[in-house]
Order: sequence, then structure tokens, then C-alpha cells
Amino acid sequence: MPPPLPVRANTLKQLFFKSPGSLECSLITRTATLAQPLPQAFVAQRYPVSLRNFSNSTALHKKKSRADREQAAEAAEHAEPVEDPFDFSILDASIAKALDKLANDLSKLRTGGRFNPEVLENLRVHLDKNSKKSERLSDLAQVLPKGGRMLMVLVGEKEHVHAVTSTIQGAKDVNLQPQQDSENENQLNVPIPPPTKESRDLALSQASKTGETAKTAVQAARAVQQKRLRAMELKKAVRPDDAKKAHKEMEKVVEKGMGDVKKAVDTARKGMEQS
Repeated sequence: MPPPLPVRANTLKQLFFKSPGSLECSLITRTATLAQPLPQAFVAQRYPVSLRNFSNSTALHKKKSRADREQAAEAAEHAEPVEDPFDFSILDASIAKALDKLANDLSKLRTGGRFNPEVLENLRVHLDKNSKKSERLSDLAQVLPKGGRMLMVLVGEKEHVHAVTSTIQGAKDVNLQPQQDSENENQLNVPIPPPTKESRDLALSQASKTGETAKTAVQAARAVQQKRLRAMELKKAVRPDDAKKAHKEMEKVVEKGMGDVKKAVDTARKGMEQS
């Protein structure tokens, strides 16, 4: 229930007739009250702020000098690389090299039927009998099929014809007799003799020997890898379990290489027998 009218009138009189000094003092008091800081709990709850102590800040590192950088680079250069027992890159490369040589050697074998021109191109020609220096025949002449059972050798310079002819005649593995062309002095016609039982048997024997040479190369690559693994074991750079696994993986790689050698030789022998 609102207060009586006289009471409200008295209150209004107090407000209007109050002295200016007392009113100013009241305003200053209220302003000071409002300017007081809020409680810390209220501030933290109302306005969360992440704080970080200076003691937890990351320390600034001094910039390395040129001498320090060179010393660090030298130390990294001379540091021993970490050896991996399962790294068979050297073994794989050696086996691949042996297989490439095997394929190249098998392609040079002839049975008297199909003849590989590279056999002649790889012959070494001595231009000067008094010198040990020799030139590859492919650098002096060009070997081309003429058709049928005939090859054509085009010699670049006339003075080299005699040396090229003597080289082909003296090659025991090919047993060919070149003949100078009647129309072109720089051309040699080389007839390919028909296959015989003797030439076929000789080629088959040479293929087997070539395969054994490739197998020996694979075994040599295995010995190098075996020595490397053994050195890791002596230095205790590999765990015993990892060493055993590495040996098993190595044997698998070697076994595959041996299988590839046998497959290449068998394919070559089969082609020779059918020629």
C-alpha cells in the first residue's frame, strides 16, 4: 500500500531543497563506490584469461657461429651410418649385373642357324700389328643382314678392310670366312654356315659353362652380404632375432637369383636345340 500523500511530499522537499554541497558529496561517494575493483572470483568467472609465468617461457638460444656450424657439419659427415640388416640393395645389384652378363653372353652363342650380328661387332681389331692397341669392330665397320644366310660388313675406310677381314677369320668362336664384294671394295660378305651337330653341341656346352659362371657370381654376391651381416652381429649393431630374419631373407633373394640363372640357360639351350 503506497505511503500517504504528506509523506511523499516531504521526501520531495528534501530532494529539492538539499544543499548543492551535500548533493555533490553524495555523487562523489557513489562514483567511488562504483570505481572499486570487482571481486577476483567474479572476474575469473566472467572473463577467463590464460596466464603464463615468465619462469616457464622458452629460453632464447644463442645463434650459432660459423665455426660451430662447420664443426657440426663435420661431425655429421664423419658419423657412422646406421646399418640396416634388411638392406639388400648391394646383393640385388650384384645379382642383376650377373644376369645381364649372362643374357649378353648367351646371345653371342651360335649354333650355325640364327646368327647375332653383335658377335662380329664385339670383336677387337688390331690395326697395327706392332701395337697392342685394338679397336672395336663396330667402331670401324657396320654389320648388317644381307638376306638369307648372309651378313654384310661395310668398312668405313679402305685401309681397314684387310685388318677387319683377318680379325673375322681368326675368331675361333665364330668360324666365319668373309669375302670381299666384287662391286664395293669396302664391303665384306660373310656367309653363315648351316648348323651341324658339332656346332650345336659346342653351343650347348658353352651355354652350360656360361650358366655356371653366372651362378658363381651370384654365390660371390651372397658371400659379400653374409660377411656384412656377420660384421653387424660382431659389433652388436643388430638384434639376434633381426639377424636371423635377415639371413632368411638373404637366402630367399639368392635362391630367386639362382632360379633366374637356370631359367635363362634352359631357354637358351632350348632355342639352340631347335635351331
